[in-house]
Amino acid sequence: MSGAARDITLYGTPVLHRPTALVTGFGPELHALIADMFASMYAANGVGLAANQIGVDARVFVMDCPDSEGGANLVAHVVNPVLELPEPPHALLLRAEGCLSVPGQRAELSRAGTAVVTGFDMHGEPVRIEGAGLIARCLQHECDHLDGTVYVDRLPTKEREKMLAAAGLPHS
Repeated sequence: MSGAARDITLYGTPVLHRPTALVTGFGPELHALIADMFASMYAANGVGLAANQIGVDARVFVMDCPDSEGGANLVAHVVNPVLELPEPPHALLLRAEGCLSVPGQRAELSRAGTAVVTGFDMHGEPVRIEGAGLIARCLQHECDHLDGTVYVDRLPTKEREKMLAAAGLPHS
């Protein structure tokens, strides 16, 4: 699958801060979007990318995320994903997290240690991805994007403002 790398949308751009639209068509336009998303993610050296990170209002993400156990990377795309987290109380893992939309910044953030995403592939076939560690973090991070939340939005206000200022991005 070849695609064209697109510019990454930065924090503060409206499309990043609202829930994305459900995908209703599974034809050539979606296939081209997913190819462009993979190309954009690889060009930016990312491990995951949501459609709104390249300015597209569509509930789609791609990932090429390493397994925290040292196994092969999980390469996948999901259309209209639904995130399922374990019932509380569940183990949270504190780990540094970054985002292509907030370049050059990382912050410690707690996330569930396991996650499941269900949705569809580009052909409309059902998919289910279960992951732990880094894969679970990636699933949660990308689904957050599609819900209009950037990971820095989960940080205390002063820490978020400091990170956005360091990245040269708009902040209160």
